[in-house]
Amino acid sequence: MNQAAEINSGFDRTAAEAFAGRIMQVLDSGAVANMMAVGHRTGLFDVMAELPPATSEQIAARAALAERYVREWLAAMVTGGIVIYDTGRRTYALPPEHAACLTRKGALGNLAVFGQHVAVMGAVQDRVLECFETGGGTRYDEYPCFHQIMAEDSGQTVTAQLFETILPLLPEVMRRLESGIDVLDAGCARGSALLAMAARYPRSRFVGYDLCADAIDFAAEAARQQGLGNLRFERRDLTGYDERRRFDFITSFDAVHDQKDPEALLHGLFGALRSGGIYLMQDIGGSARLENNLDFPMAALLYAISCTHCTPVSIGQGGEGLGTMWGWETAETMLRKAGFTNVERHVLPHDPMNVWFVCRKD
Repeated sequence: MNQAAEINSGFDRTAAEAFAGRIMQVLDSGAVANMMAVGHRTGLFDVMAELPPATSEQIAARAALAERYVREWLAAMVTGGIVIYDTGRRTYALPPEHAACLTRKGALGNLAVFGQHVAVMGAVQDRVLECFETGGGTRYDEYPCFHQIMAEDSGQTVTAQLFETILPLLPEVMRRLESGIDVLDAGCARGSALLAMAARYPRSRFVGYDLCADAIDFAAEAARQQGLGNLRFERRDLTGYDERRRFDFITSFDAVHDQKDPEALLHGLFGALRSGGIYLMQDIGGSARLENNLDFPMAALLYAISCTHCTPVSIGQGGEGLGTMWGWETAETMLRKAGFTNVERHVLPHDPMNVWFVCRKD
């Protein structure tokens, strides 16, 4: 566009150039996120957190990785503002303030786990483009490492906080778990929360259902290795779920919005509870209204995950595709329609992206 045309059209070149600069930053940050995932999966962040400033050779040797690739990764991390480079000594350092949210022992949780979603979105892009054209959906098994990523996420937001933060929301359940009750985790994936509870409460009986065979096989093997005779896992499609008055306590962690029919599942879970039973549901805490999510933590990432995974997976099962950001308002309405008259909503300090519903059956 020439200068005269810009003037006539009201085109604001300064604003356009500023926006182009922002897009360049977005592209740069996307690359950094992908490299963060590499640093997480290779253990490089964990290694660097335990080392003083070191050369690429020293870091590669400690991590048992090829130095040339480690050096190139370090360059991406330095220019991305993650790692500090000493040009005189040619050493690299991960400041403790950065390690706090990038390592498996980080005091602020491991945000590098979420960088893996960026890589997965790229891996399935062609498949998702087909969905844009056809309106069709996808299957869970089309997403590489999906259950590994979700297990890592659940490990720090659910399992690590289970006994100190989450179950204390339900003191009566903790007492009953000690004496022995029947527990279901609906959509259990690799079952880390159930494994922890089954070990902690040997008098209670635990069951985990999930659609994906690989996740169930992983969970069952973990239970076998730990010798947990009070826990079993079963591959099960929860569409049309209709067990009656079988459980005293039911949980689902970041699982309901992916289902073919979340509302029908919640009705089924209500029916599966005995009188006086409790349902604990964790799900994404965003609003059903886009305008309410403009300042929600990592909202753009969550909408992107929804577009590339949660929505097409639901549609692939024949569902309506509510998506990741189906909204706490939608979830609460469905819970009450399912029959729960006593519904409490909690947001926990360690987990600002999720909402926790405590639902009691009279």
